[in-house]
Amino acid sequence: MILVIGAAGKTGQRVVAALAGQGMLVRAQVRRREQVDLLRRLGAQEVVAGEFADPAMLANACTGANAIYLIAPNMYREEASLAAAVLEVARAAGVARIVYHSVLHPQTEEMPHHWSKVGVEAMLFRSGLPFTILQPAAYMQNLVPQLRNAAETGFYRVPYATATRLGMVDLEDVAEVAAKVLTQDGHEGATYELAGTEVLTQDQVAATMSAALGRRVSAEVQDRVDWAAHAHRAGLGEYAVATLVRMFEYYERYGFWGNSFVLSCLLGRRPSSLGEVLERETR
Repeated sequence: MILVIGAAGKTGQRVVAALAGQGMLVRAQVRRREQVDLLRRLGAQEVVAGEFADPAMLANACTGANAIYLIAPNMYREEASLAAAVLEVARAAGVARIVYHSVLHPQTEEMPHHWSKVGVEAMLFRSGLPFTILQPAAYMQNLVPQLRNAAETGFYRVPYATATRLGMVDLEDVAEVAAKVLTQDGHEGATYELAGTEVLTQDQVAATMSAALGRRVSAEVQDRVDWAAHAHRAGLGEYAVATLVRMFEYYERYGFWGNSFVLSCLLGRRPSSLGEVLERETR
């Protein structure tokens, strides 16, 4: 039995589906009962619902699992506490393998939601449990809402300079790798950087959108104050907004990308390109 903690998010859903597609027994942990049916439709044989702060829920979820995939919610301030609780119950339950979903370049202190994951990685080093760490870049699928907007308006708006160079990764590729390291031996103690092959300016991203949509798309800078005001109105909390603004500032100043060699080796093929992902999303 493979337990996916944090299964209701877009990453967890893809990992559950990838594992189920291989015929694996999957138990999904979700925070709300209304998410149970979705995970069952994706192939989870069992679904456990409850808040992370409930130790009984975590213990129940881990019982009988031989591997755990741990994903914290995006911008989750209590990630370290969640990881510590999971490692404690996993050790007690005799879980044989932990795979932690970290982030590309977690040692980037200027981005708090990256930096916080360094502490979790250090916990794994001290845990005495067999572990693997995955460090994915930002997902290409994060551009899908922008793609839809660009289809209507002809503009791709970003809260940093359009010359900013960024690398991304296909979430489907990440899920494929996650399923491999959860089900195959030989990955214990490894830390894998998962990045695609392309490092693109935002003008190049707009050109890729143009090709996928069959219409001209131009990149346009969105003022970060305006972006933050819109994010607040959309319900994003203060910590998330402030942290994302710091991320945008970092991106604009330094860019952000990784190397695709490890991902290519794990997949046994070339990682998906942005053009391929956007084409897939427009079918």
